[in-house]
Amino acid sequence: MSEIILAAGAIVWRKDKDESIEVAVIHRPKYDDWSFPKGKCEIGEELIACAHREVLEETNIATEFGPFLGTVDYQTSLGPKQVLFWSAKSIDEKIFTPNTEVDQLKWVGLKKVKQLLSMESDKEILDKFSKLNLDTKPLVLLRHAKAVSRDEWQGDDDDRPLDDLGENQARRMLAIYQVFNLSQIHTSDAVRCFSTVEPMAKGLAIKLEVTGKLSESGYRKDKERAFDYAKELLKEGSNSLICSHNPILPKMLNKLSKKSDVEADEEKLSPADGWVLHRIGREIIQIDRLDAPRV
Repeated sequence: MSEIILAAGAIVWRKDKDESIEVAVIHRPKYDDWSFPKGKCEIGEELIACAHREVLEETNIATEFGPFLGTVDYQTSLGPKQVLFWSAKSIDEKIFTPNTEVDQLKWVGLKKVKQLLSMESDKEILDKFSKLNLDTKPLVLLRHAKAVSRDEWQGDDDDRPLDDLGENQARRMLAIYQVFNLSQIHTSDAVRCFSTVEPMAKGLAIKLEVTGKLSESGYRKDKERAFDYAKELLKEGSNSLICSHNPILPKMLNKLSKKSDVEADEEKLSPADGWVLHRIGREIIQIDRLDAPRV
């Protein structure tokens, strides 16, 4: 049996002067088809990072990723292929230059784009996109990367550092979470949390907001402080990330999503896993899970 070819892409959208939704479609001369930007994953590349890269390479459009749309499977001459799709808002459009892979880029109204698409799988994803509440803002809840075990550490628990695996995971966070166009990163003052997001913050040129309110020791003293902290971020409406701990994050997710129509993820986060809460105002529209970087 052939190995599945993994690929990723996005439905890139914007609003026209009448506030109607348009989506970007590309023409590939090799196949003479119209499709959404997508492409194969490079070795070791995370799927969401692949989608972000492919969109930029094929369209020259900078994007802010929104909710996950789903997966499509189909056969190719090289074997079975699986493509994961996200929604992605256009935030900066550079000049498109035709090339041998993509020779045309069009913005098409949502009601007309289905007639242009060549592949049934793209039409399936478009149907899901059409039902989506767009213009969401992300709030990421990220568990710190793999740390030295409590048994191995003799010092204060807040000073417990990342192990070698955790340091590698931290270095790979940027490629995953830059897709959300983050403007704020907040972290527990525990070393293992700070070290998880510091490389990402440097890569994005964002000042880290470090607080004991998101730490395990702070949580033991007052269980509401971490939740209140997250609730304030939810009110702000900025694209934000919180890095904290497993006892705190699942409860935070449950409390933040309690009044929404979405179900909270019941599984706890493993080290370096994250939840992305897509929201409009304070209402959470969708919760996506992002697994730890593969290292």
